[in-house]
Amino acid sequence: MDAFRPVPDVLAHLAGRWRVERVVRDRASGAEGRFRGTTVFSPLDGGGLLHEESGTFTWQGVDRPAERTLRFLPGPVPGTADVRFADGRPFHDLDLTTGRHTADHPCSADLYRGEFTVRDADHWRTVWQVRGPAKDLLLTTDYARVG
Repeated sequence: MDAFRPVPDVLAHLAGRWRVERVVRDRASGAEGRFRGTTVFSPLDGGGLLHEESGTFTWQGVDRPAERTLRFLPGPVPGTADVRFADGRPFHDLDLTTGRHTADHPCSADLYRGEFTVRDADHWRTVWQVRGPAKDLLLTTDYARVG
């Protein structure tokens, strides 16, 4: 059984710079891609963190620059987060007080189910399973604190 590290305050824990490695597996076709880059969680005016991810995504031998921005806002319960897309739309909640959390995000006909686990102070992982009429994906992302 895996041991998870409880995180009393997710925003305080995530603040800073992380090295990111993601494997994207299309379970229908067997194709696999990889993202390598960094994520920086920096303070937002009014509270919360701005999540800025940038790096290179390799799919079928072709490298492309990739980036995304999310907002991690204080959640309804102290120590939790309300994760939103850059434009403010809701994405998912995040509560790592037990070191593990599961969240769902419906997107059109697809369902994104994410599992978040904290291994130690400097390593955490997300595993998103995406299922729908046109998608059957597994996205596994490992984060390692930099500095």
